[in-house]
Amino acid sequence: MSAEVLILIVADLVAAIILTFGLYWRRHYRRDLVVAFFGINVGVLAVSAALADSQVGAGVGLGLFGVLSIIRLRSDELAQHEIAYYFAMLALGLLGGLEAAPAPLSLLFMALVVAAIAVVDHPALLRGHQRQQIVIDRAIQDPQELRGYLAELLGARITAVSVTRLDLVNDATTVDVRFRRVAEKQGSGRQPIDEMPAITEVGR
Repeated sequence: MSAEVLILIVADLVAAIILTFGLYWRRHYRRDLVVAFFGINVGVLAVSAALADSQVGAGVGLGLFGVLSIIRLRSDELAQHEIAYYFAMLALGLLGGLEAAPAPLSLLFMALVVAAIAVVDHPALLRGHQRQQIVIDRAIQDPQELRGYLAELLGARITAVSVTRLDLVNDATTVDVRFRRVAEKQGSGRQPIDEMPAITEVGR
């Protein structure tokens, strides 16, 4: 095993540790995905490194892990930022094991992957913007009335609303809403959101 291969393997493990424990765990605190992220990275690294010089070829290995990725993503509900971490770990493992590019270029790509996730998943980026799926105990058909109701209910500026279900029989509306929190004015007298019974959160 050459010195370049060892450098790439160490660089991959360092990058995986930074992504898993330095970024994901400190920001999202989901232990099962910490195990999944680090395990998939080491697995991809090991198999891609083993296939790099074999007659089987790296293409078969990449195809195999593509299938495994689809199975993994269908086996559990992952948020979009968790999918980004998942594929970042796959990319790091492949960069570290395949030797498809010169070592300095692979190291640069690894640093780019880590830096991209660190920046775009930072809590300060697009602060205040949120998305929720909620069920309202009213059937509201008018889009403007619905946006106004949600703005008052959430105490937020509504940026997008998509009605996923309108139940006229049971008088309920299920919506996917994107909004931005606005600062509460002192003395506004608005009822706290957690005291308002007209909303049931079903997802995020």
